[in-house]
Amino acid sequence: MSRHGAEIAWTSDGDFSSGRYSRTHEWRFDGGQTVRGSSSPDVVRAPMSDPFGVDPEEALVAAASSCHMLWFLDFARRAGFDVASYRDSAEGEMGMGANGRVMITRIVLRPAIAFAGRQPDDTELADLHHRAHDACFIANSLSTDIVVEAPAAVER
Repeated sequence: MSRHGAEIAWTSDGDFSSGRYSRTHEWRFDGGQTVRGSSSPDVVRAPMSDPFGVDPEEALVAAASSCHMLWFLDFARRAGFDVASYRDSAEGEMGMGANGRVMITRIVLRPAIAFAGRQPDDTELADLHHRAHDACFIANSLSTDIVVEAPAAVER
């Protein structure tokens, strides 16, 4: 199997002991990509958080969506479909878990997919999503419900 890492770097702005310190930090990935991270403004209000930064909750939702999409594309290609575009408006819902802790209780994926050529029927489309969900490493790692609310295939 493989390993996947990220370097997270934060530096104090000098006001740490008061609790009024910046939550802005950097995520550094192995390909050289750097992303601004922050706590969610819903959790820590600006200016202590940075609304421009990616918060961990958003990153988790994006990871689940991206993983699902990548597997969907692979299974669609193997089934002979030509995917022209894939766009997802994914959303995570925060709530109280069964253990009494705040968690992302549900992730909803809302992919809109355009196909060139033959369109999958509703059964084929549902099967592609089911197979993508079953194969997704992120979905397999989470206890959170991940739901696909996919409309019928979008014609191109």
